[in-house]
Parts: sequence; C-alpha cells; structure tokens
Amino acid sequence: MEMIVNKVAKSGLITLDLQKFYPEDEFVEFDLKDFLFMELILKEKDFRQALEEISWDAYRGKILCVHCSTDAIIAHWAYMLVVAHASGIAKEIHFGTKASILEKSFLKIISAHDWSQYDGKKVLLKGCSDKELFPSAYLEATKQLTPFADRIMYGEACSFVPVYRRPKQ
Repeated sequence: MEMIVNKVAKSGLITLDLQKFYPEDEFVEFDLKDFLFMELILKEKDFRQALEEISWDAYRGKILCVHCSTDAIIAHWAYMLVVAHASGIAKEIHFGTKASILEKSFLKIISAHDWSQYDGKKVLLKGCSDKELFPSAYLEATKQLTPFADRIMYGEACSFVPVYRRPKQ
C-alpha cells in the first residue's frame, strides 16, 4: 500500500487568511438625514434639541460613522455637534459610511502588519472567507507582500491563481 503524500504541506506554502485582519470593533452609522426637515434642511435649533434627546450610551465603545445619506448640504458645524456629544462615549468617530470606515480600518490593520516574516516564502492569500472582504484588502496585502514574498498566489491550496513571482537576480 502506498503512503499518501500531502504535497501542500511539503511545498512550504503559507496560507494567509485576510479575515484575521478584519476589525473586531462594532461600527455604527449616524445618518444626519434622520434630523433633516423634509430630508433637505437642517434646522439648528431642532438639531441641537434632537442631539440632547439621543441616548448616546447606545454608541458606547463603538466606532461611530457620521454621514448624510441624502443630497442635502450640511453645514460643517453639524458634524462638530455630533462629535461634541459622542466624544468620550464612542470609541472613535469618523466621517463616512459604515462601509467606507470599515474598509479604511481594515486596510490600516493590514498595512500595520509585519510582512517581513514572509521574506522568501510562498504565500497563498486565501480566496474564501466567512466575511465579505474588500478587493482593496487583497490589493493592500499584495502591495505589502511583494517586497518580501518569493511567490504570491490567490485562492485555495488545491486550486490557486499565481499572482506574483519575485524576479531572479
């Protein structure tokens, strides 16, 4: 009887799941549209009163993503008032949608990783994940890996797409 040889294990291939870089914080949106008169006009007095009545504790420890989903012109002071109320409660406060801030945070975590540990290695960026990963995450990881990795691939060990091979010197 022949021994079954695990060629993947012998190949020295390192499988890297970008999902491990996914931010663990909870991101919540704060849409100024909900405070607009007829979804067009921000009335200062009404807005200030509405901010006073919000239970800000619901945002405690979360990443607050402040934006306006309508095409209304919002004065800069409106964003400033939200920050004044949420400061010290929300973990972080950013301008943008939940998706845009989540993506920026994800990319920040990826770029802060020590990629030198993959020097001279064959790296497979895992294609399937439990979470939907941004294409920009694969772009950033590839950008960070190219100075170090010997080879970069995408997909699964049994079926991958070659992406990069370090030029022979």
